[in-house]
This record gives sequence, C-alpha cells and structure tokens, in this order.
Amino acid sequence: MLTAAFAGFYLGFSLILAIGAQNAFVLRQGLRRDHVFAVVLTCSLSDAVLIALGVSGFTVISDAMPWAAPALRYGGAAFLLWYGARSFRAAWRGGESLRAAEAGAGSLTATLLTCLALTWLNPHVYLDTVLLIGSISTQYDPNALWFGLGAVTSSFTFFFSLGYGARLLAPVFARPRAWQVLDVGIGIVMWALAAKLLVGV
Repeated sequence: MLTAAFAGFYLGFSLILAIGAQNAFVLRQGLRRDHVFAVVLTCSLSDAVLIALGVSGFTVISDAMPWAAPALRYGGAAFLLWYGARSFRAAWRGGESLRAAEAGAGSLTATLLTCLALTWLNPHVYLDTVLLIGSISTQYDPNALWFGLGAVTSSFTFFFSLGYGARLLAPVFARPRAWQVLDVGIGIVMWALAAKLLVGV
C-alpha cells in the first residue's frame, strides 16, 4: 500500500511540477497574497476529483475492455516521451522566467472563476490526471486506491506549498537558469516513467 501511495505521490508531483497557466496563476496569487487559500483549495479539490475519475474509471474500463489498458499504457508512454522531450527542449532553449502580474487584487468570485477556467478548460489537466494517472494506477491493483490517494496528496502538497511559499520562491524563479534545471529534472522523470510503462515493471 505504501509503495503504491508513494508511486502515486511521485508521479502526481512530477506531473504537476511542470509550469503551466494554472501554476503561474497560483504563483501570482501567492506573491500578491490575494485569496491564496481559496485558490489553492480549489486547485487541489479539482485535481482530487479528476484523479478519482481517472483511477475509478480505468478500473471499470479495464474490466469491460481488456484491450484498453495496454492501449492506454502505450499511449501514456508516448505522451510521457513527448512531455519529457518538450522539457528538454525548453531547457536547451534557455528556460524561461516567471513574473507575477502587477495588476490589483480582484474579487473572490472573479479569482475563483479564473482559477476554475485555468483548471477545467485545460486539456493537459485531463491528460495528466484522468488519462495518465488513471492508466498507470491499473499497474498497482489491488492498491490503485492508495496510488490515487498518493497522487491527490501530491496535489494538495504542491498547491499549498506553491501558494504560501511563493514569496520565497519568487527570487529563484526570476532566474532563467532555475527553469533550465527544473526542465531537465522534469524531462528525466517523464522519460523514466515512460520506460516504466513500456517495460511493464
């Protein structure tokens, strides 16, 4: 159980670590100390719902269509290889810096609507949570639930750490070199996970 939970945490954290619009928004809110708790809780709960759908849905699909799991396994591996290659490419091109927006604080409603849009209208969120985490969770039966809980825990850990630790992270993320190191690390993790899927270990 602990092995499955740790694997889920590791995968979830590796996927969510990649910089995207949602993480940039959370970082911005954290830097400004603007509705931080509401934002990080919304992101975390959204991830929890999507991960639960992925883990529970893939069990049903695997039982009904035995061919689905291998197909999704290889599809997930292809996605991870592409994901890793993109990270290596970003590192080669010099990374990027991330600056918080300087606009004034917005209302709670507007902030949450923006947060929900960046989460639920982002196709990569579904690829990461429902498709990828869901497909890999099938390798941990009968402990797929623990794998999913590990992934959910990683989301809560990441978003709360990013939101409330943003002011400490800002000087680091202002340097392009930091993004290069991060991108290389993400690329290595993605390719290692792809290899794990392909060999079926």
